[in-house]
Amino acid sequence: MKELKLPDKLKNGLENFVQSLKNIYQQDLISLVLYGSAASGEFVNQHSNLNVLVVLKNTDPDELIKASGVVKKFSAITPLFLTEDYIASSTDVFPIEFLDMQENYFLLYGKDILKNININTDNLRFQCEQELKAKLINLRQAYLRLSNKRGELRNLLFKSFTSVLHILRNVLRLKGKKPAYLKQDILKEVTLEFQINKAVLEKILTAKNKQIKLKGSEIEELFVNFVRELEKLVGIVDKL
Repeated sequence: MKELKLPDKLKNGLENFVQSLKNIYQQDLISLVLYGSAASGEFVNQHSNLNVLVVLKNTDPDELIKASGVVKKFSAITPLFLTEDYIASSTDVFPIEFLDMQENYFLLYGKDILKNININTDNLRFQCEQELKAKLINLRQAYLRLSNKRGELRNLLFKSFTSVLHILRNVLRLKGKKPAYLKQDILKEVTLEFQINKAVLEKILTAKNKQIKLKGSEIEELFVNFVRELEKLVGIVDKL
């Protein structure tokens, strides 16, 4: 696994994890795929996850329990156990998740299960709209509860901003673009493409990265402005 840009300790742990699953499942193990930041080279030690797609012939609980000890032993690894049939029947429901996997992955063992996955853009647009609208509803409801709890409001703002930016990466795909990976670059592409308030999103990202400290009144103002920009985006995606 010399191609992976990971600390030696994690790389060794990943190799042992792979070998352990091969020993446990043998012919029933179809594929092991590392995906996400660890595969893209953007891995940040102690902040990023080692996400591994484990494809088995059968994911019945009686089969899954065989890997319990291995999963507990290698706690730095987050495995996702699926079957080929489940993947084939779920790309219409989870297009964002499978596109993210397909974009940055490294085959650890077996069949290249992600190579030929095709995502229908109609399904992608539907998921983007559904998730953005759900975020908008949740933020409006949360504002009623947390408007006088600015610390909690700030934390919700940062968490929501990250997940919304992730969705917007996929909205850019709907426009025929290959989106950037870094948050700052995604932000630039989104604000340029959709003519939304760049200053609002940049301020949230800067504060989230702890480059500036927000005052109490700024937190609430920024939260309100973020909701307004999200409303614009929901309208844009609805018309795509």
